[in-house]
Amino acid sequence: MQKLKRYAASKAGRDTLISFGIVIAAFIVMQSLLAADAVSSLLESLLVPICAYIIMAVSLNLTVGILGELSLGHAGFMSVGAFSGIVAATCLSDMVAFEPLLLAISIVIGGICAAIAGVIIGVPVLRLKGDYLAIVTLAFGEIIKNIINVLYIGLDSAGLHFSLLEQSFTLAEGGEMVINGPMGVSGVSRISTFTSGFVLVLITLLLILNLINSRAGRAIMSVRDNKIAADSIGISTTRYKLMAFVISAAFAGMAGTLYGLNYTTVTATRFDFNTSILILVFVVLGGLGNIWGSIIAATLLTVLPEILREVGDFRMLIYAILLIVMMLFNNSSLKRRILEKRGMRQMEKAERSGKEGA
Repeated sequence: MQKLKRYAASKAGRDTLISFGIVIAAFIVMQSLLAADAVSSLLESLLVPICAYIIMAVSLNLTVGILGELSLGHAGFMSVGAFSGIVAATCLSDMVAFEPLLLAISIVIGGICAAIAGVIIGVPVLRLKGDYLAIVTLAFGEIIKNIINVLYIGLDSAGLHFSLLEQSFTLAEGGEMVINGPMGVSGVSRISTFTSGFVLVLITLLLILNLINSRAGRAIMSVRDNKIAADSIGISTTRYKLMAFVISAAFAGMAGTLYGLNYTTVTATRFDFNTSILILVFVVLGGLGNIWGSIIAATLLTVLPEILREVGDFRMLIYAILLIVMMLFNNSSLKRRILEKRGMRQMEKAERSGKEGA
């Protein structure tokens, strides 16, 4: 019990409790509003994308905030997960009639495919650093988008068929196109739900927070803080950098599958450079290495543009002002003082509880 109290009073414990508390409280509130039919159709349509963006922000924070490497190709991993998950769901729909199970299998497949892409791009790229790493990951995201734009995948009685040329692509009678080049996929069964998104967010938080607070997480942060010192004490910097990068890519792929199976039509243009920048904005505004900050930033910045549609031409102006205000507050001494006072109060409570227990 005393260990639990000390953990709750520590910074890692506070971050964990705040992160889970925000997500669980938001889910309970939204479920209550949905039951009371007090949620607009617009906000209801944003629930699954918000969950996907939260997972994207948390996973990118592992690379940018915890590992300390700037990646601008996170939307590429998201697109790999989205399209591989859609293909898996289409192929398995006749064999798996239970939609939650079909979604879970598709999410796992999407995560595995994105992780494989993370290994392929991570092994050569993580030898770079700084601006060079950012440029190469940006190029990776654009390459993935262009590959999907010329990719044709169909399903017929003989199985899956792949081609990069539309002219040479034919299907047997009764076959259907899954990915149709620049037109993407259409007629997708929408099996993603807010509940499934909530569960995936909890799984993401559980695994990533455990990783951050583990021995491997401390090794990753040591690589971020001083690579030479980490090498000198026997920490394999290449191994831990690749570990963080691949885990981040895997969760981005899972988020992509969740996102893709929420729409009937998905094209590669949904996962362009602007999406990568948007996810990076979530991470920066929420605070590098701050998981619960990423959750709040992803939620607010997804909902705000839709809420501000009512003000018409002033929407983007107000949005930009709010971004600047959030950036200034996030880097201000006021925020640090608030967090320090909150931490001191929690430590005092833990000490008083320990004395009363004794």
